[in-house]
Amino acid sequence: MGTIVVASDAPSLRAVVAGALGQPGTEIVEVHSGPDVAPAVDEHKPDLVVVDMQMQNMGAMAVCMELRLEASYGNLPAVPVLMLLDRRADVFLARRFGAEGWLVKPLDSLHLRKAATALSEGGTYHDQTFRPVPSPLEADPPLALGAPTGGVTPAGTDTGASSAGA
Repeated sequence: MGTIVVASDAPSLRAVVAGALGQPGTEIVEVHSGPDVAPAVDEHKPDLVVVDMQMQNMGAMAVCMELRLEASYGNLPAVPVLMLLDRRADVFLARRFGAEGWLVKPLDSLHLRKAATALSEGGTYHDQTFRPVPSPLEADPPLALGAPTGGVTPAGTDTGASSAGA
């Protein structure tokens, strides 16, 4: 896969990413803070940057914005960014700052490898856990022929059942 820069202030997160993506022929460059990412990109010319959402004073959004700006000025090579998000609501931010891919923590090796492969091949990877869960009412079948979906009968509809106490 080439060279991957992994940025996180959490050694355990860097270890998880390095363990999942490390393979023969892949160099993993670990950095401990956001300000260290651009110099690592300049020095190592990676195929991918994996960045943690929250790191000290410069997290994934600021790192992604800096990489995009520096690439647009011709100061750094364009490199795809995989953001490691803390919650589903952060997807908005990943999109807003132009990340090619994102995963919502907790991480697993299979999705990390799929995302890294897709991004290093020029594609995108969007974790599907951000999608809303369908409402249970949407999936309910009709209770009887002619009953509306969701099992709710509008008031004043004759269902054929007798009223108790009438």
